[in-house]
Amino acid sequence: MGRGEEINLKDDMNLGRYLSNLQGEVDSIALYQGLAQLETKPEVSSVYRRLAELEQDHAEFWKQRLSEIGHPIPEVQARWRTRALILLARRFGPAFVLPIATSLERGGSGDYDTQPEAAAGGLPAAERSHARLIEALAAPAPTMSIAALTRLEGRHQTGTATALRAAVLGANDGLVSNLSLVMGVAGAAMKPHAILVTGLAGLVAGGCAMAMGEWLSVSTSMETYLNEIEVRPEEISLMTADEREQLSRIYRAKGLTDEAAAAMADRMISQHSRLAPDEVTSRVDSSRRRRSASIAAISSFLLFAIGAVFPVLPFFVLSGSEAIVVSLVLCALVLFMVGAGTTLFTGRNLLTSGMLQLAIGLAAAAVTFAIGRVVGVAIGA
Repeated sequence: MGRGEEINLKDDMNLGRYLSNLQGEVDSIALYQGLAQLETKPEVSSVYRRLAELEQDHAEFWKQRLSEIGHPIPEVQARWRTRALILLARRFGPAFVLPIATSLERGGSGDYDTQPEAAAGGLPAAERSHARLIEALAAPAPTMSIAALTRLEGRHQTGTATALRAAVLGANDGLVSNLSLVMGVAGAAMKPHAILVTGLAGLVAGGCAMAMGEWLSVSTSMETYLNEIEVRPEEISLMTADEREQLSRIYRAKGLTDEAAAAMADRMISQHSRLAPDEVTSRVDSSRRRRSASIAAISSFLLFAIGAVFPVLPFFVLSGSEAIVVSLVLCALVLFMVGAGTTLFTGRNLLTSGMLQLAIGLAAAAVTFAIGRVVGVAIGA
């Protein structure tokens, strides 16, 4: 393969990436311009306009790359998702779509890290700056992004009270869901062994679903928070006065004085600058992330199973209406204990909480029993 053919092949490989990057920037421009027009607070509207201007610079950057490889500059329009977000913002206000915009910025803030042209142009640092600004806009009150590390360290290295709360609620999920399932099958007048098998299947299926959901939640949350707080040393130097000014405007719009807003912006950036990637890696390495997600998944399965086993226990030794009654009585006692246990966290009256939990659990069981009875009669007919 000749030198010219190698260059053409490389250009062809880059073309799709350049076009995709340009499309992303066009979407951002349209979104921020739309939010700027709809925003009623001048300080916040100016932040949106500034973000749109910066995204426009990025779009021109990718247009220039396309020109360098001899590709005509296409007419790119915002995609349907961006137009839908603008329509939602027009109907419900810009604040309504900010959580979505925050997720999009977080998800896309690392897209340029592995692209040499983007890195040379300083785009990764700029995109992370945009993500911080959108996060500050979405926050209900002035907060530090560094708090993400606290959430990361605190979510799965919980104290006794938090762990106990998770245990109570996890077991309660298993108890109520499997009690409802067992009573539904019992209402259909299934044979005792069929009820037992169904209850055990519900225990395993529900526990697996909880475990998988928790594993995904923990893995995704930890990766998101890690990406959110990780800032390279060379990016620190690129945090210009422009970002500080935009942050100050955001905090002023949230009710802070000029001095307090400026101090908050300085503190937010200094918090980032003090957290080096090596420190992040040492505190949240990949093996620890996998271990935490696995532990969370196993714990969720076991907690769900502990609660889910109570409805099926009587069916191991009893049958018919006797097993149903014993199952209901046993589950009623556990439901009351779970409700009473939640008073450790809520401070409510023990009897009231216990009875409320009991009523909710038995109501769910009654509904599924009735449905099962109707279905069972229909099938029997």
